[in-house]
Amino acid sequence: MATIKEIAKECNVSIATVSNILNNKGKVGEETRRMVLEKIEKMNYVPNVVAKNLKQRATRTIGVITEDLTVFNAPEIVDGIDEYLEGRRYNFLLGNLRIYRKYGENFCYHEEFKESLEEELGIMRANQVEGIIYVSSHRRNLSGILKQDNSMPVVVVYGFAKDMNIPSVVFHDEQAAYTVVKRLLRTETERVGIIAGDRGSLHTSERLLGCQKAMYQKGILYNPELVYYGDWSREFGYQAAERLLEQGIRVIFSMNDSMAMGIYDYAGEKGLVIGKDLFVGGIGSQFGDILRPKLTTVEMPLFEMGQKAGEIILGIIGGKISLTGDAYKIEGKLLNDTEGSVAE
Repeated sequence: MATIKEIAKECNVSIATVSNILNNKGKVGEETRRMVLEKIEKMNYVPNVVAKNLKQRATRTIGVITEDLTVFNAPEIVDGIDEYLEGRRYNFLLGNLRIYRKYGENFCYHEEFKESLEEELGIMRANQVEGIIYVSSHRRNLSGILKQDNSMPVVVVYGFAKDMNIPSVVFHDEQAAYTVVKRLLRTETERVGIIAGDRGSLHTSERLLGCQKAMYQKGILYNPELVYYGDWSREFGYQAAERLLEQGIRVIFSMNDSMAMGIYDYAGEKGLVIGKDLFVGGIGSQFGDILRPKLTTVEMPLFEMGQKAGEIILGIIGGKISLTGDAYKIEGKLLNDTEGSVAE
């Protein structure tokens, strides 16, 4: 593969002349230009884009750090980032912290986690990425572990950094819950059971707000005794469904589709027909299509969240978006609205 120096030697011109022709700069005679371009084609010259970008201090590379690629949200978010960057001729360097594999659910309390993150950030800086997109495994405040670097902007997906100039992209949990519960309440039922996630989770609190908003608009009293907090699992959905149905509840909102599967399991054992004897809604869409009848649920727009993160980081780099702590809430789409898991 030829170099600029070799092209210049073959054409008996200066390296600067070849560079000017390649970059369409300077005043070069037409005959010289034609001779150099012919020699470039003949000698199969390929420009060193990396070297050029480094010289211009623009590597056209974004660092993407995931807390754990095995967590359900990470692959779709990363794919959305990839799609957006690829369309703008940017590359990305992926760093996977693998925190769930290493430390389990309580990874936040491990000093090794912070050390792993600092090490990964060091690798990103060494590779001269122009910005960082940090993909959180769940919605939480990351102010204690992330710091905004003026020379390398940061954007967070599925989490946020409160009181810092770090933009974030999050799922609109409240709107999703509101949409599903409003759909469930078309029959003007007076009692609604809620199968919630972890009591301390921001996803849980936001989705509970959406439930309460939908119930208030229908004139239905919110009863905290009909809310069961759990671990987001199918097994817990089964257990909570049993308790709710024993109290005569026939409308249940599950804060994710995994727990909704547990409701279907229990209903099947008891011979109850979803959409007739029991009305169910969820959030997530991972399992909505495989249940029968299909579960009415709100799809989590993970791919779109990744795209939005890519848009924001390039907007900051290009000077089109200011560094602020704004949170961009992405709404999901209601799916399977007529499949029978809600009342008509």
